[in-house]
Amino acid sequence: MKYNKLLFSLLLLAVFCFSCKEEQKLQTSLDFDKVLLNAKSNPIAIESESPLFSWIIKAEGFGKSQSAYHILVASSLDKLDETHADVWNSNKVESSKSTFVKYEGKELKAATRYYWKVKVWDKSNQESNWSEPQYFQMGLLDESNWGEAKWITLTNDTRTSEYRFREYKTGRMEQPIQVDGFAASYFRNKINLNKEVDNAQVYICGLGYYEFFLNGEKVGDHVLDPAPSNYDKQAYYVNYDITEQLNSGENALGIILGNGFYGQNISWKNDPESDRDLAYGPPTVRVLLKLKYKDGTESEFFSDETWKESTGPIVFNNIYGGDTYDARFELGDWTSTNYDDSSWGFAKETAPEIKNISAQQIPAIKKLQDYEPQNVFKGSDGEWIVDFGQNIAGWVKLNVSEKEGQLIEVITTEALLTNGRDIFPGSTGGGANGMAQIYQYICKGDGQESWEPKFSYHGFRYAKIKGVSTKPDADMIKAVLVATDIQETGSFECSDDLFNKMHNISKWTIVDNVHGIPEDCPHREKCGWLGDAHAFCEYALYNYDMYDFYKKYMEDIRTQMLPTKGHNNPELKFQVPTMIAPGKRTSSYAKIDWGVATMYLPWYNYLYYGDDAIVNEYYPEMKDLTNFYLNFKGENGIMQDGMGDWCPPRWDRRTNPEAMECDPIISANAYFYDVLGIMETFAKMNNDGAFQSEMKAEKEALKDAFNKAFLVEIPNTDFKWYQSQTATVQALQFGMVPEEEIENVVNGLEYDIVEVKGGHHSTGIHGNRYIYTVLSKYGKADLAYRILTTPDFPSQTYIMNSGFTTWPERQFEWETMEGPTNSLNHPMHSGFSAYFFESLGGIKSSTKEAGYKQFIVNPEFPSQITQTKVSVPTPYGDIKNDWSFEEGKLSMTLEIPFNTEANLVLNQAELESLIINGKTFQNLQKNTKSVTLQGSNVILGSGKYKILYNKR
Repeated sequence: MKYNKLLFSLLLLAVFCFSCKEEQKLQTSLDFDKVLLNAKSNPIAIESESPLFSWIIKAEGFGKSQSAYHILVASSLDKLDETHADVWNSNKVESSKSTFVKYEGKELKAATRYYWKVKVWDKSNQESNWSEPQYFQMGLLDESNWGEAKWITLTNDTRTSEYRFREYKTGRMEQPIQVDGFAASYFRNKINLNKEVDNAQVYICGLGYYEFFLNGEKVGDHVLDPAPSNYDKQAYYVNYDITEQLNSGENALGIILGNGFYGQNISWKNDPESDRDLAYGPPTVRVLLKLKYKDGTESEFFSDETWKESTGPIVFNNIYGGDTYDARFELGDWTSTNYDDSSWGFAKETAPEIKNISAQQIPAIKKLQDYEPQNVFKGSDGEWIVDFGQNIAGWVKLNVSEKEGQLIEVITTEALLTNGRDIFPGSTGGGANGMAQIYQYICKGDGQESWEPKFSYHGFRYAKIKGVSTKPDADMIKAVLVATDIQETGSFECSDDLFNKMHNISKWTIVDNVHGIPEDCPHREKCGWLGDAHAFCEYALYNYDMYDFYKKYMEDIRTQMLPTKGHNNPELKFQVPTMIAPGKRTSSYAKIDWGVATMYLPWYNYLYYGDDAIVNEYYPEMKDLTNFYLNFKGENGIMQDGMGDWCPPRWDRRTNPEAMECDPIISANAYFYDVLGIMETFAKMNNDGAFQSEMKAEKEALKDAFNKAFLVEIPNTDFKWYQSQTATVQALQFGMVPEEEIENVVNGLEYDIVEVKGGHHSTGIHGNRYIYTVLSKYGKADLAYRILTTPDFPSQTYIMNSGFTTWPERQFEWETMEGPTNSLNHPMHSGFSAYFFESLGGIKSSTKEAGYKQFIVNPEFPSQITQTKVSVPTPYGDIKNDWSFEEGKLSMTLEIPFNTEANLVLNQAELESLIINGKTFQNLQKNTKSVTLQGSNVILGSGKYKILYNKR
């Protein structure tokens, strides 16, 4: 008996000790979820002199935050410890900063790999383990690092295929002309390795799209590399690690080079007599291969005049028109070592005009997904039409068996005729850029032949295929989604299937329009219009990792800037962007409502990520542009400039311009007021006190002038507004409405929507971005729902019911037309969907603690929505909010990442009913430091909370 009691006591003691250890483990557990440098995992082409370190911590419990960090950087793994770290030892730094921590070690050397790790302490001084070792590799930091690498281009265009020519015809031309463009170039060379390779890096800069091959295999999974840019000022190279792909002895290197946006000597000419040439010159490429051997020696191999050249089966390529591939001119296994290239010529060295070459930091364009035919039928001319069920950007791939010389032609379009009997060219017929979307394949006739393009992409849902002897099926033809591989990091779903479908369409419309730049559409123009870019930016940031994407696009905007005279004072000179960036197909100087993208994109990037580098980098340009727009100030204090609220319902600038009810001056000045506040913040961040004060004064003056000029009474009512739905929405969104007038203005907006417009919006891209958020904020969430879901024109539901899978550029009554004109894939109309996250999900970053260091939680939703679930990506981890509403009670599950805090917005009545994790707020506040009160708002530290309160 005594033995059993002793055993029982020991057992209890063991359980108690185990429990203590588990409790201690729970309290001290700090686990690294992600460890990043410049927001990337183990990057290999870093060019920052001071890279930025970030880490995401998973920690159990509540109110957990960081109090200190320690970073080590070393030249090798065996030196990566506190004693031997030879590049940087930060020692213990007392700081809560866990994102974008600036490197402060020794000067980093080009093309060199470094290793690093970090550990942290929480506010209780509990210490984490070291993170797993990470690495980063520096790129080619300046021109000298390219060594002897030369630019090479095609010497002789030897194309003889009769299919090298295409028809070119803009809407202004009576007859088409024949064009062939620059030839696709094929380059090859060999290297002989007689030592064992430890590391091999290849650096390629293509002016024009390229693909790189090694020993018969394509290197990497990129397509359409590199991203477009203002090539004469800024071009991008891509770095590949090919250590594992090299063989001992002989190795064969090959490159195919196409025109891309660089060799654009065809499209966007106004007529055949025009001397307008959008080409920078014939495509050219530069290659550097850096080898490090296991014996410690190094060598380089590079492009020069010793490379062999040829033309081949790609006999035509144009970014708008498409590729033509004549398989009868295939070159055989031309990237293998034993290939006989004695008939090939030698490449020509060239010296293109180019100011700067940098590593491409944004994700590459890739083939993301294949789509099979959903329906196949014969058109009115007897040719087969394939419906892939989704409007995408990309190309088709073929698998055919036809006779030698058989031409197979694929015409891609976004739409059918309204009667459904044939394809409708609409946006894809080439009237604007002169080139219809056509792919051509000429068979070699030796059995099954497979092909897909390399140097063009199209926007399409339908494909008419000519020249095949059997009915197309999934074995013969597929559609391939091709776009920049931005990673989807956020999510939204709610209890209403219509909203879920709108969210899906909004995402599709963005994914289809990112090809190294934020495009307006993936077919007719493929241009980076600045107004479109800022219209959908915030929604994109909620859904995707866009950290590097907008930094790159800001460089496009900067390198697009041109010297421009002041408006009121022509003696003044400013650097001003054009309406489009990048490229030679520009427009006029950027009007205010388009040009503010220059300020909005850094602001949104800072607000959503918390990295001030983009603000500091572009502050001089933003300041200069702000002064340029201030030079448009009239005697009434209003800037006399603006482009307009693009594409409201039924609007056509030629046939129905009055449908744009918002005066462009009004909407532009509303944007500019908001931007003046942003520039006030940016000036403060850059210690520019004088400009900060100036911006504050200009903002206050513009608010007064705006209200004096544009706030009017609505006849026969007690309400006021700013003469259009868009201007009224903007004034409410940007805080321009005098406090005593807010109720009257909100009621005025409701009056116009309900009584005048019959429950419909009349907004274009400027107003549509904010109208649903504004209505929700001011107690009209049910009206926002009504506008979105009414099946009658105009509404998002009307568009969905019309069969569109992406948002069209124009808002027309499609059933009354022969076919849907203009683009059917325009991401500027996805901007409104930020409403799903910021209003329904209730999650917004604080402007005072940017990057979601502190964030706002305030779901505002219509009575028709009973449940919403969002996940919002942040540099600290994902914020998750899952709420349901029933019988007046809001039940919320909220996950707050480590090292952040949430500001739960409540009124006094809601606060009094608040229960968190099963306890009243008063009880919880007494027993924990992770919950505090700020007015009627509740500040919550990190952790997972169950929240319940009566929603008023």
